[in-house]
Amino acid sequence: MSCLDLPGCHSQGDTRDEALANIREAIGLWLEVDAEEAGLQQVETLELAI
Repeated sequence: MSCLDLPGCHSQGDTRDEALANIREAIGLWLEVDAEEAGLQQVETLELAI
């Protein structure tokens, strides 16, 4: 799976549910790194239903 809006944000899993859980984690990590590189001190995340 890939998040098209986040370059290089990809993941996979043995099942659909595992792949979704993994891409959610990958998106969170991608956003954390992006915020850190931008110098942001605090990041708020929301859980969205798919």
